[in-house]
Amino acid sequence: MFRGERYGKRSPSDRERRVIELVAQGLKNRDIANAIGTTEHVVKNYLRAIYDKLGLWNRVELALWYEARRHENMLHA
Repeated sequence: MFRGERYGKRSPSDRERRVIELVAQGLKNRDIANAIGTTEHVVKNYLRAIYDKLGLWNRVELALWYEARRHENMLHA
């Protein structure tokens, strides 16, 4: 985590955002790899980078993070 903050300040790339969206839909790493045209190993690397960027620990926290942002965006639209 960054300076004691709960969430990191770096933003995910477009590709990482797609992985986050698929995780939030409940897909497994193998299914995510098939959806974005890569390997399961690469998906695991994406997830490690995403967790680091956002200061999260696992895919449950990631899905909750995604849903909170999606809900915020719906309110501001």
